[in-house]
Amino acid sequence: ILILLHSINSSFTSPTHHVLEKSEVVPSKLKVKVKDAAEALVNFFRPVTCRHKEKRTLVPCPVGESVNTTECLENKCCPSKGSHGLNCYVPFKDNLQLTFRLFMLGAGGFFILGCLPFCCCVCLQRSQCVNPLRRANKKIEQIVKKKRAHSEDVHSLLSN
Repeated sequence: ILILLHSINSSFTSPTHHVLEKSEVVPSKLKVKVKDAAEALVNFFRPVTCRHKEKRTLVPCPVGESVNTTECLENKCCPSKGSHGLNCYVPFKDNLQLTFRLFMLGAGGFFILGCLPFCCCVCLQRSQCVNPLRRANKKIEQIVKKKRAHSEDVHSLLSN
């Protein structure tokens, strides 16, 4: 499932990638902030794509129409590769990707809910508190102690 999600996610053009400039250095320690986590969650439930279909009209990016590709990507817009009249435009909502993500999220939830009873049963079956068959029976313990004592007596007599 992870390989499938990665291949599908990488096939869509994501306008939210940060493009490093020559003077920037990649940070050695990545810190996840609450704002970044919230933004990732919002991006998960609001996927966008730069794929242009003939039916859709292009909306110019708020930064400007005649910016270069790097500035366009930094402002979460799509650079134009064809002759659409705009160099930088606002990405479109991707309903197909949203449907797929929600389906996979639901399937994963149902899978976890389906496995949960089996995991609980396995854990509780090994517990001595819940499973009476795992508890030691007092009568059987007494019989085993008597037999051990008797076998030790016999063993001591044979060794003498």
